[in-house]
Amino acid sequence: MSSPGYFLSHLWLIPLFPLASATIMFFFGRRMSKESVNLFCVGSVFLSFLHALGAVLKLLYLPASERVYQQIIFRWVTPGAMPTSTGIVNFVADWGYLLDPLSCVMIIVVTFVGFLIHVYSIGYMAHEGGYYRFFGYLNLFLFAMLTLVLANNLLLLFVGWEVAGLCSYLLIGFYFLKKSAADAGKKAFIVNSIGDAGFLLGLLLVAVTFGTVRFTSQGLTDPAAVPAILQSLAALVGQPQFTYGAPVFTAIALLLFVGAAGKSSQIPLYVWLPDAMEGPTPVSALIHAATMVTAGVYLIARMSAIYQLAPVAMDVVAIIGAATAIFAATMAVVQTDINKVLAYSTISQLGCMFLALGVGAFAAGIFHLMTHAFFKALLFLGAGSVIQSLSGEQDTRKMGGLRYAIPATSVPFVIATLAITGVPGFSGFFSKYEILGHAFNRHQMLDRYLALCAVGIITAGLTAFYMFRLLFETFYGLSRVSIQLEGHIHESPKSMTVPLMILAFFSIVSGWFALPILWGEESPFERFLETSLRGVETDTGAITFGRHTLLAEYALMAAFVAVVGLGFWLARKLYLDHPKLHTQLAASWPRLHNLLFHKYYVDEIYDALFVNRIKDLSTALGFFDSKVIDGLGVDGAGWLARFFSRIFMWWDKWVVDALVNLFGRFPKFLSMPVRMFQSGVFSTYAVFILIGLAVLLGYYGHHVQTFVRTLH
Repeated sequence: MSSPGYFLSHLWLIPLFPLASATIMFFFGRRMSKESVNLFCVGSVFLSFLHALGAVLKLLYLPASERVYQQIIFRWVTPGAMPTSTGIVNFVADWGYLLDPLSCVMIIVVTFVGFLIHVYSIGYMAHEGGYYRFFGYLNLFLFAMLTLVLANNLLLLFVGWEVAGLCSYLLIGFYFLKKSAADAGKKAFIVNSIGDAGFLLGLLLVAVTFGTVRFTSQGLTDPAAVPAILQSLAALVGQPQFTYGAPVFTAIALLLFVGAAGKSSQIPLYVWLPDAMEGPTPVSALIHAATMVTAGVYLIARMSAIYQLAPVAMDVVAIIGAATAIFAATMAVVQTDINKVLAYSTISQLGCMFLALGVGAFAAGIFHLMTHAFFKALLFLGAGSVIQSLSGEQDTRKMGGLRYAIPATSVPFVIATLAITGVPGFSGFFSKYEILGHAFNRHQMLDRYLALCAVGIITAGLTAFYMFRLLFETFYGLSRVSIQLEGHIHESPKSMTVPLMILAFFSIVSGWFALPILWGEESPFERFLETSLRGVETDTGAITFGRHTLLAEYALMAAFVAVVGLGFWLARKLYLDHPKLHTQLAASWPRLHNLLFHKYYVDEIYDALFVNRIKDLSTALGFFDSKVIDGLGVDGAGWLARFFSRIFMWWDKWVVDALVNLFGRFPKFLSMPVRMFQSGVFSTYAVFILIGLAVLLGYYGHHVQTFVRTLH
């Protein structure tokens, strides 16, 4: 690349803008007006989007083989020599950014959808407390996600990964005075931390195996002099311990998938996402559409070269994805909270993305990630507009007939529903069909992929049913809004409805990249991502696709559309034409309805098996600490110290001090006669002198008298 130009050479500004505004909010936001907060926080995301768009356009002008640009900001981790499977290497991890077709898709989705959510938040959060704090958290969230998708190495990606987890905790628990919100934030953080442990182990195994955590050396000034995972993998493949399906590749892939399952809410770590609805609606839109839950999909796509050499791990990803997709869809069928329906919808759609990744259709998974970002953000923001128009009501059983009251919300919501269900012409149709088509094509290689394809089609039917059910219960039919709220229904402000309209447009056209699949040709989107998702071997069992005739492809397409139509028909019959029929069905199947309504009692099972057992263990450890460590250890040592100190005090007082006092009083006793005369008082001395003189005079006077008598 001769000259990268302004936008590529300033790639580091894309994550820096939201980080700078977040820092300003945390230090000075309390003293700033809402208009100033909007200027900094929304403006910074818009600048990030402009720079991201400029960088992507610059990269698109280059030939496909040269669409990789790396920018090293500074050397970050330099521990020196490290033993690896390839020998002793000088391990280095940079703080650097990588822009290739895969990260191009991600930064456009993150910055564009993130910007629209920021604009929407101006109206939604206008009357909420902590305004500056909320926007500061949103900006920090975008910084984390942009760092994650632009990172040129796995360690820096992990930094963005962890900061995103922190931000999810802060935003889900934004209403921290509300216990359910605080608990939801903690639940999200803890469940994600379980997945993060797997990710960290996978990262360490990558470093030990390849001697580097950099994704690729392509795009650097001297690629041959810089070790990278992709190039090291190409050099190692073929050695006995690094063949196709080698245990080390499987271990790395499965450990990274544990992290991805936690962040992207796959079985069994999906339980945090439905509770994430406790945060403000823009938070739900940001988490579900543009940031956190897409991180796991991105991680596996970024490490696709390793997954292509780990067929067992690929099967695990596909099976878990398919199971999650249909499992979550069945729970969404009976939920009555508008946000909960959308939450389980997100889990189901993420399962479809992992199904695509597991069958080797990495580009199809990323394509669905992109289209899903638009219509899922639209659905959540539309739901937020409905909730606000009804003064906080979220129960769809207390809605109905809102399409005329809030048309600027209802029309985009209808478009989003048509997109997510896969109605032909809308974006979801193309991205979903690509996933089903690739799974169907894998059927020629192994029969189990036909079952996965069937699960995908059934999930599509369930999605159509619960989404049209949600649409009919909310916007159509007779109004079930309470009399108190009936007169207060109002349309949302322009700052909320304009982003809905923009997202509605992209919910339609974003899938048109795949139009050529309708006549049997390859999707241009797949060709664009090919250089980023190509492995070190051009053809492995994990990514080999068979080819069906165009007639078979159309038959699959017809089956997909028919199932979607069936879901629509059932929803219309049960919730629009005969609105009491679904209640009668629920009463006819009470156990099944309760099982689905209570989400298979998974939370209760987790509480019984893990949460309460950990509480019991904590109680036991607390008892051991208080009674054994403190009681016998600390308190016991204190009692023994006090006991022996009393003995030593008695010995000191009555033995040691007694002997000392004895030796001191004996000389005192002996000196008593002397001390009687040595009082230090002059008058006493004078008396003793007079007494002595009198005695002396008496004595000598007696002897003088005796002597005189003798002379006579």
